Amino acid sequence: MTKPWRAAPKAALSSPLTLIVAAVTALLACFLGTAAVLQASAAGGATVAYQTGITCPDSYGPVFGKGNIPVKDIPALTTAVQRHAPAHGFGAPVVGEYTTVLPGTQFNGDPHYKVRLAYRDQAGLDNLTLQQGTRAPGLWLGNVVADAEHIGVGARPSIQGIALPPVTGIYRDLLDPPPRWWCSQQSGAVVDRLANDPIDSIVFATDRKTFDTAVAAIGLPKVQYFHISFYEPPPATLSAAEDLLQRSRDLVADVRADLTAQGLGNLVAADVPTFERSVQIARQAQANVFVSILPLALISVLVGCAGLGTVALQWYQRRHAQLRLLSARGSGPGALGGLAVAELGLPILLGGVLGAVAARLLLGVYGPPGAPDPEAELRAGLVAAGVLVVSLVLLALVVAVRAHREFELGRIRRGGNRMRLLGYFPWELATAGMAWLGWTRLAHYSTGSRLGNPLPQVDPLALTYPVFVVLTVGLLTARLAWLALHASHRARFWSRPALQLAIRRLAGARAPVTGVLVIGTLAIGTLATGIGIANGQEDALDTKSAIFVGSTARLDTDSPIGMGTVKMPAALAGTSTVVGELTGTGSVVLVVDPETFTRGAATGDVPTDDLAGLLHKIAQPDPRGTPVLRVGHTAKQTAQLPDGLRDAVTVADLPVFPMIGTSPGYVVARTALDHGQLDRVPKWSVLTTTPLADATAALRAAGVFIPNRISRETALDGLPFFVVSWTFSFVALLGAVLGVVAILALLVAVEVRRRQNALAGALVLRMGMRPRTLLASHLMELGALSGLAIVVGVVCGVSVAGLSVPRFDPATFLAPRSELPDPLPFVLTVLLVGVLVVGLAGWIAVRSVRTARTAELIRA
Repeated sequence: MTKPWRAAPKAALSSPLTLIVAAVTALLACFLGTAAVLQASAAGGATVAYQTGITCPDSYGPVFGKGNIPVKDIPALTTAVQRHAPAHGFGAPVVGEYTTVLPGTQFNGDPHYKVRLAYRDQAGLDNLTLQQGTRAPGLWLGNVVADAEHIGVGARPSIQGIALPPVTGIYRDLLDPPPRWWCSQQSGAVVDRLANDPIDSIVFATDRKTFDTAVAAIGLPKVQYFHISFYEPPPATLSAAEDLLQRSRDLVADVRADLTAQGLGNLVAADVPTFERSVQIARQAQANVFVSILPLALISVLVGCAGLGTVALQWYQRRHAQLRLLSARGSGPGALGGLAVAELGLPILLGGVLGAVAARLLLGVYGPPGAPDPEAELRAGLVAAGVLVVSLVLLALVVAVRAHREFELGRIRRGGNRMRLLGYFPWELATAGMAWLGWTRLAHYSTGSRLGNPLPQVDPLALTYPVFVVLTVGLLTARLAWLALHASHRARFWSRPALQLAIRRLAGARAPVTGVLVIGTLAIGTLATGIGIANGQEDALDTKSAIFVGSTARLDTDSPIGMGTVKMPAALAGTSTVVGELTGTGSVVLVVDPETFTRGAATGDVPTDDLAGLLHKIAQPDPRGTPVLRVGHTAKQTAQLPDGLRDAVTVADLPVFPMIGTSPGYVVARTALDHGQLDRVPKWSVLTTTPLADATAALRAAGVFIPNRISRETALDGLPFFVVSWTFSFVALLGAVLGVVAILALLVAVEVRRRQNALAGALVLRMGMRPRTLLASHLMELGALSGLAIVVGVVCGVSVAGLSVPRFDPATFLAPRSELPDPLPFVLTVLLVGVLVVGLAGWIAVRSVRTARTAELIRA
């Protein structure tokens, strides 16, 4: 009686196709369930990485700062922090102290220098570049003043006759922007010479004793800037960031309590660690992604479980005779369900484990560029285990219920009428209703994103709109295909036997054909939608930042470089251009250099094939007025230009232009203006494709004044774009998984009909059909099915993505609006995969004819 259960694993090998289908179904269900949890957690980790990249490296942990702190209170605060830091997992604190500006500092007998004394732990040893001298105790002077005033090592500065420690080293000045290690110290450690900073130099003490001695000698009662921080490794995951935040809070609380007990509680300036806002944003990003993909993940897992239920029914039908015999011998429904688990359980378990492992190993391919939390990995494993348990229980339950009804109650329910009714039910109307509901939410999706709000508000229904549209189109296509195949017996193409046979084979397998068609259409449409929206948001970030900045970097300068009296530095000459800006008549007027604009500005998003030619045209004088390129023209835009310029004569219209965007404006050639007109331009900027730091250094060396500067990396907060992209990358993953399912379903359908194809193929070959014609017939059949799925899926997916991308734009206040990227590479890839799959399936079908044995054909 126990032999069938013991032999079940070996008996399963008699139907390898069933084993493969069961294993793959469990693999995909567990893969999607695990991937959903890991995707959300990785989004939190990627947000943490993004926030650490824009935050000063010593601001991840606790920061103790105090302005104008009394010198006598500094030891108490420093000692308290040093005493409590190890208990909370922090290393040695880094202390920074900066005095007020000390006018009347004397070097070499000249008492007109303005300096600031400074000290920062580890600064002299690791993070200042020594050009002359040694690290002996003393003062280090910046090289700009030292070189200009010929102040060397050994000089003895003094303040109002009070001698200071000697100069033991000349270091390279920290210039704006400073190295990342000095990010938080910019107000005290950097001399911004480009902004005419009145300080001549920051004089660093090489050690704390030297600094304290100098401060005591001068008699300073307070230090202007005081800063204690920790250079902790950046957290890689959200849980690590939250742990660091909690430890920071605890340390701040302990230090405050310690100082309060000493009567110095006011020395701690802030209760909230600096990085807390970054952690909140990361937590919100993770929640947004999780809520967005949760409905799709649940649907995907449920579909996988339903697939395993179908596998259970197929197994029941294949083992029906054995199950009847076992039931007659006394085995109950539960035991028969256990037999199904004993036979298919191992493949399902192996498939589920492989799916969970693959989801973790491939996270870097399909997921956000962040590390998941260890707790999330555990939760993902539990989800995979839960899916496997549900799958096995469902497998046993389906078989047990079916056996109970048939063998114990004597009720044999074929289910034909019920399935027929399910087929008649207009499911596409229900999915269309869900799509319409999602569209109503999507129309207002981007209104939640405003300046100051780092992430758009999430509406899960809006995010499901693209998928429901694709599903509706897929169901409608399948229904039309079902009706067409039902009426295909009227087709008469016997003059083309290959086509006629292909139609008859499709009509003879309407259920598998429509199933494959629905899955294939949904897969391609979902993949197109996910890839289109995800890539569209990343492209929108690049485009918006390029148009807003005007190039890789924009540096505002003074008039000499705009007027041409100061030449562009040689390091920037080949990659930069000068742009002037005027306002006052309602339209922005850009004054550009026609010769250099196209090589220095971001012109790739300007919709014209010959921008250089248009710039050359506006450089030519026109007796009617000032030749211009008109940008973003509206009915209210007039031809009047600011004072000193003649009215505009439009040479060409452009919808968008660097720095102007889509706002109404004009572009004027600098060469078309005389010296007096150029002199009225109030603002000049350098647009360059050179990195901001290198461009700043080049202009600084040329002595150019730079009040403001901006780069594409810092112009916009890219996180809202990334969150939308990470969300729809899961949609793309779902489409890829469905594509695998569609391909397997097509190949399995061909293999299931192997004996039928072999018999029919042998007969038509005996009747005179050539093997080449038989192959063409199978390619027509499979190509029509795959081609219809590809055409409908691509058209629907690309159209839906094109409608959705602008509405998911998290920065609608910046032009231009998000647009669908070029779909041609995706279309070509899908066509190539479709051709390969159809060719493989056709080869399998024809191979079954050539390898069929005579006895097998006789049995068929």
